[in-house]
Amino acid sequence: MSSDRGLPVLDVAYVEADLDVLLNDDGVLAVLGFGAAAPARSDPRYLRVGLDPMDDSAVFEVWRVPGPVEHGLDGRVRWAASDDYCFGAIELAEAGYADLSVATEAAYTELARFTQSRRWPHLLRIWNYLAAINEGEGDNERYRYFCTGRSAGMRSVLGRGFSAASAIGRSDAEPVLQVYWLAAREAGVAVENPRQVSAWRYPREYGPTSPTFARAMRGPCAAAQLHISGTAAVVGHQSRHDGDLAAQIDETFANLDSLLASAGNLSGFGAGSVLKAYVRRREDLATVAAILRQRLPDTAKRLILLGDICRAELLVELDGIHTADA
Repeated sequence: MSSDRGLPVLDVAYVEADLDVLLNDDGVLAVLGFGAAAPARSDPRYLRVGLDPMDDSAVFEVWRVPGPVEHGLDGRVRWAASDDYCFGAIELAEAGYADLSVATEAAYTELARFTQSRRWPHLLRIWNYLAAINEGEGDNERYRYFCTGRSAGMRSVLGRGFSAASAIGRSDAEPVLQVYWLAAREAGVAVENPRQVSAWRYPREYGPTSPTFARAMRGPCAAAQLHISGTAAVVGHQSRHDGDLAAQIDETFANLDSLLASAGNLSGFGAGSVLKAYVRRREDLATVAAILRQRLPDTAKRLILLGDICRAELLVELDGIHTADA
């Protein structure tokens, strides 16, 4: 059990290891594999994500907690949990639904049902991966359909506030909606970025339904652990530096610095940081890797993935989990 001062931090790492060995560890809450080269398994703690890693690296993202971990299936939800945290995942083939908004509403209705019925009701972080995220013009863009379905599916829990989140276009183009999340038995604290308009307050030009997520979520931990939403070169509500990859990365880091300050003047990225960079164009992968080597200390772990950003003009987005120095 955790102490009275808060939950233990979630231990997150990128590792190269045998998947079956990882899944035999009683303290493993979740394992994420990336791209077509990642193996397939039916274990509820494992999810293969439809984003190709740079250089086809066989890296797993591993979430560890003080064990033991129980796991199982509940309707469409695959889940695993400790006393403190719960990992859940839903995959829905779009072919079974009228459109993406209907599929997304179905996924989020299941997510809400599950979290409300279990002892980990507080959503800290949600990841969403979907095919062709920028396809369609204006209100017919698929990301806007996704936002509409997400809001509809989450109506029953929206009164509790928004979790941190990311929404990225799958690089394998498979028309399967993947939603996975981290929930906890205690509530975190949502964090907004003073450099940006809160996503749910975006003006109508971004679609009929505003995105429903917080810029970050500070976990209910004894130590300061920040779950960072997808962060890109957006200031106010407008995208910046169209076509300029380096400038977009600079703006993204300005937003990340602002988030760390807003979350309680947290220390900068380092050994307690586990970051993902989503890169729209394959030809930019090496450049992004080089810039991150300059911008981040060697101790900060990072994974570079090929994936489309929710706005067509944005070339790169970062998210992650940051555990600040004591």
